[in-house]
Amino acid sequence: MRDPGHDDLRQALQALQAALRPHTAADWDVPAGTLDWTCRDTAAHIAHDLTAYAGQLAAAPDDAYLPCDLTVRPEATTAQLLQIITAAGGLLATALAAADPALRAWHWGPCDPSGFAAMGMAETLLHTHDITRALDPAWRPPADLAALILHRLFPDAPTGDPADVLLWCTGRGDLPGRAHRTQWSWRAARG
Repeated sequence: MRDPGHDDLRQALQALQAALRPHTAADWDVPAGTLDWTCRDTAAHIAHDLTAYAGQLAAAPDDAYLPCDLTVRPEATTAQLLQIITAAGGLLATALAAADPALRAWHWGPCDPSGFAAMGMAETLLHTHDITRALDPAWRPPADLAALILHRLFPDAPTGDPADVLLWCTGRGDLPGRAHRTQWSWRAARG
C-alpha cells in the first residue's frame, strides 16, 4: 500500500465538511463523543493541529514543535470554524505538496511528509467522528482513507474493516475478540 499525501488529506477535509456542514445550527457546546472537549473545542483542535503540522513541514525543526498556537476567537460561528479548518487543512496540503519526500521534521522524532499527511488525516477524521457522536452518530471515517492512516501510523494494526480497526486502534471502538484500548499511540516518525 502507498503512503498518504496531500490529495488524501484534501479528501479527508472534504469528508469532514460533508459530515459537519449540515449541522452548523446544532449545539456545538455539547461533549464530542467521549472526549472532555465540546464539539466546538474539538473542531478548533483539528484546525490547530493541521496548522501545527504545516508549520513543522515549512520550518523543518529537528528537535521540538514550534512554540506557537492557533487561537479561534470566541465569537467565531460554527460555519466560520469550518472555514478555519479548511484554511488550516489547505496550508498543510500545500506544504505537503511542496515538501521534498526526503524532508524530515520533528514529531517525537524525525517525521517524513507522509507521516504528517497521515496525522493530518487522522486528526481530521477521528475528531470528525468524535463530533458526529453528538451530531450524526451514523457517520464513519471513509474506509479507503482509514486504510491509508492504518498503513502509515499503525503498521501492526489487525486486519478487518479499516474504519472499525482505526476506531479500535485509537480507543474509539471495539473489535471482536480484542480488549478495548484505553491507551494508544501512533508511529509517525521515520528515520
